[in-house]
Formats: sequence, structure tokens, C-alpha cells
Amino acid sequence: MAKLTKKQKEAASKIEKSKLYGIKEASALLKEVASAKFDESVDVAVRLGVDPRKANQMVRGVVTLPHGTGKDVKVLALVTPDREEEAKAAGADYVGLDDYLQKIKDGWTDVDVIITMPAVMGKLGPLGRILGPRGLMPNPKTGTVTMEVGKAVQEVKAGKIDFKVDKTGIVHAAVGKVSFEADKIADNVIEIVQTLIKMKPTAAKGTYIKSIYISSTMSPAIALDPKAI
Repeated sequence: MAKLTKKQKEAASKIEKSKLYGIKEASALLKEVASAKFDESVDVAVRLGVDPRKANQMVRGVVTLPHGTGKDVKVLALVTPDREEEAKAAGADYVGLDDYLQKIKDGWTDVDVIITMPAVMGKLGPLGRILGPRGLMPNPKTGTVTMEVGKAVQEVKAGKIDFKVDKTGIVHAAVGKVSFEADKIADNVIEIVQTLIKMKPTAAKGTYIKSIYISSTMSPAIALDPKAI
């Protein structure tokens, strides 16, 4: 096991391991213990009382964070020529179709989100083995396969993210940067937790929100009180 640095030990000493923090207190503490020289990402991990192996307990969806993620999201719009101007005007970083399909076939995946149209999905099928493992395959459920291309691009740029419970029952999501004000970090965390609560599968029994932790890229995790969100 790697040894903790002096800064990491100092940060860990400020966090009470047995305490469940309120979201505002935790957000302020997270900013205090973040010590990296870069603007660390803030992440939330929510453990759900579901069995992801069962289709009726799968939790997947989208949420628009009120203060965005703090990340410059690179968007590729794979659209027909008549929709290119709409995608460009909305702020897509890359716009086109056949040229970009070929680039992806050749191994290019330097984007964060791909937005496309229903008519184009047939062309993307063969690229599933490249896009799927990277989480880049467009999906109607996350709003990335749509006729409203411009709106979809704007929403992603503004802080719309998609999430999916993993095989261990945890939802991971980036919810900001440590440079954000503590209240903004708190708002973003509350938004995603409230969204998850609304999505509770009817088949899920017992405690649904089992635990919530927030952390930055280099900091220890801070446990939140699920009942206080």
C-alpha cells in the first residue's frame, strides 16, 4: 500500500471517519482538505440498495447540474448536412458525419459526448466496440440520439450528465471542481441525489440510498448523511 504524503495525512486528520456530515459542511470541508496544485474534480459516489443484475432494478438516467461540472465538455455532433449549422450554432466542437465516422474507425475518440440523430444510428452500430467501452455510444435514453440536435448540444455544454449504476450498485458522477463555491458543490450533489431518489425502482426493497461519499481527485472521501439531503 502506498504511503500517504504529509499533505494527505493532514487532510485525512481533518475528516472524522465515523461522522456523517451535512452536505454544506462536507462541501466546505472538501475545499479545505484539497491540496493539489491543479483544480481537482469533485466526485460523488452513491451506493444504492438495488441489484443491477436485474433489469427491473437498473438505475440509469440524466441530470442537469445547476452549476455545471466545471469541465469544458467536448461534443461531437454526427449529423446530416442539413443539421450541421444548428449543431455548430449550439456550440458543438466537432460537426460532420462520414469523415468523423472514418476517424473513429481509425481510433480517434478525443471527445466527451457524441450526439446524433435517429437516422444516423445505423451507421454507428459497427463502431459499438470502439465507442461502447468508452461510454461514448449515443443512446436515446440519455438524450444523445435526438432530432433536437441543437438543444441536446446546449444541454450537455450547460452541465447535463448521464449516470448509470455499476455492477456493485454504486453510481459515480463528477459534480464540479474544488474551485467552485461550497454552496455550488452542495447544490450539484443535492440535484443528483434527489434525481436518484425519484428514480427508485419499485422492485428495490429495503434501504435505497445506503451511503453517499464526496471526494476530490486527491482527497480522502467524506461520508454524507443521506437523511439530510
